[in-house]
Amino acid sequence: MRHSQNRFSSPKISIIIPVLNEANVIQQILDQIRSSIIEIIVVDGGSHDRTVEIVKSLGDRVIHSRPGRAYQMNAGARAASGEILLFLHADTRLPKEFADLICQTLAQPKTIAGAFALKIDGQNPGLRLVEWGVNVRSRYFQMPYGDQVLFLRAETFHHFGGFPELPIMEDFELVRRLRRKGKVAIAPASVLTSARRWEKLGVMRTTLLNQVVIAAYLLGISPEKIVRWYRGDRRPR
Repeated sequence: MRHSQNRFSSPKISIIIPVLNEANVIQQILDQIRSSIIEIIVVDGGSHDRTVEIVKSLGDRVIHSRPGRAYQMNAGARAASGEILLFLHADTRLPKEFADLICQTLAQPKTIAGAFALKIDGQNPGLRLVEWGVNVRSRYFQMPYGDQVLFLRAETFHHFGGFPELPIMEDFELVRRLRRKGKVAIAPASVLTSARRWEKLGVMRTTLLNQVVIAAYLLGISPEKIVRWYRGDRRPR
């Protein structure tokens, strides 16, 4: 991968990937992001498939954590040495030149964190509406979610205490806290995420379910109650 910045002056980026049974996709994502200025930390939450074996065979670092994205991402952040932290879902692919885009985005005035626009890897026309809604929300309301690949300076992340260790909505809550203190900017490129969660229940039902979860959280219903209801329809993340 070509980088326009000098490799010795570019800040080191630590990419933290929480995984649970991602053997089918993990090699593809690791092969895409490996670079001399990138630190990769895969955080396994108790996989029963070949995920850990594959990561080790590729020579990448894997650590272990209790299951749950918030716990896994915080564990990865504690182990990271990079100046910038990037939190990547295993089913999401970064754009070309992502390292330069991250540095440019965080260099914008008053910017405290960033994310990418969203594209979904599927042909269902309903997914185009989902992309449009997500990108409007994130650009105009500064509320990107975890599948848009959140990134920020390590010192900022630790200052805010990392992800709230909630069973659900950890990305939503961290972005809300960050947004109160600075701009959450959207980089001028898109990540490509798998359509698998929309394909499982259907676009309309998945979108409605997500909105109900957000509404319940904002109404003060405990995340523990929300996740019990949520997982009645879907397997744990």
